Amino acid sequence: MTRIGLVGYGEVGRIFSAALRSVVPQVAAWDLAFADPAVREPALAHAAGQGVQACSGVAELCGRADLIISAVTASSTLAVAEAVADHVAAGTFFLDLNSASPGTKQAASACIDAAGGRYVEAGVMTSVPPYGIRVPMLLGGPHAATLLPTLLAWDMQAQVVSDLVGVASATKMCRSVMIKGLEALVIESYATARHYGVEAAMVATLQETFPGIDWSRQGSYFFSRVALHGRRRAEEMREAANTVREAGFEPFMAEAIARKHDWMADQARDGAFEHLPSEADWSLLADALLQARQPD
Repeated sequence: MTRIGLVGYGEVGRIFSAALRSVVPQVAAWDLAFADPAVREPALAHAAGQGVQACSGVAELCGRADLIISAVTASSTLAVAEAVADHVAAGTFFLDLNSASPGTKQAASACIDAAGGRYVEAGVMTSVPPYGIRVPMLLGGPHAATLLPTLLAWDMQAQVVSDLVGVASATKMCRSVMIKGLEALVIESYATARHYGVEAAMVATLQETFPGIDWSRQGSYFFSRVALHGRRRAEEMREAANTVREAGFEPFMAEAIARKHDWMADQARDGAFEHLPSEADWSLLADALLQARQPD
């Protein structure tokens, strides 16, 4: 495989494309931003600066790729697979990095495989930054073992966990309930503690109970990541809720976590954090939330 096509040129797509440009002759990409007049020029300029060929749509991308990597928001997982299935050449690999439920991944796989492509699901097991292309990922599906040697040769940290589609995503989604849940809990707990002026004592008790975690540093990381990517995280949690629902349970927690992340995204959209540096301490982000509260 010498031609890579990325659907999605956001944070993950840009990181992967930059790394892959050093190991394959051709990297192409398609993103809705390429057709949006409001953001088109900066997106196209970034791609050109990285040596990435910006495509006019999915059809052109499919004609330029031996391996298609889908790196979009969770809610677009199936729609992208359906769009690619209309144009994919027989034998083309389709690596699905998106955070979606087992049921969504299975539906995406059915689309790609019915069109003659070779679908491989990936469960990306932590935030792509700072790992980059070496982010740990679990692979699944009947074509995963065939694709694995190529990914390893490109220095990806991948392992096959099953020849069935859905196992890798189930692992990822169940983990997400915990990790995104911790993010939501920390934001709610820390901001409320800041209101009452008890944050130092509260964090100290967490440190005593769980000494292996630096709760101040972890709090800052959680606040900053959700402030930056709250909407994307909320979409992932709705897919986590689907995962819980597919297991026959009511997703009380996953749905609440999604609402909290959406709320943080709303605060960011409304400018609550725009005056803060990217590496701001959690207390500054909590103060911004307190400042943005509606008056009684």
